[in-house]
Amino acid sequence: MSSLNFPFYPVHPGELLKEELECRHISQKSFASQLELPYSALNEILNGKRPVTTDFALLVEAALGVEPNLLLRMQASYNMQVAKTDKKFTRRLAEVRKVAASTILI
Repeated sequence: MSSLNFPFYPVHPGELLKEELECRHISQKSFASQLELPYSALNEILNGKRPVTTDFALLVEAALGVEPNLLLRMQASYNMQVAKTDKKFTRRLAEVRKVAASTILI
């Protein structure tokens, strides 16, 4: 298991999409309309407050040509990074590992 010696910022795939829309001069409202999504739902994804789903990733591919697997891998990586920085959850993981290690028979 590798460990980094510096803090890192998890990147939500919405950040990538937000930049993509800006580069293409596409407003969030027009993109939401094109995808037939509520503006608020799209805005929450672009601001990292809602996850990218498989359906959404496929809609983005149809509209922009962005590879859906890229977005889904980014989301999975983001989820993993956020979970690893959750102190309560990491304590729980440590407890589970401790119990699991004590049950291994040699």
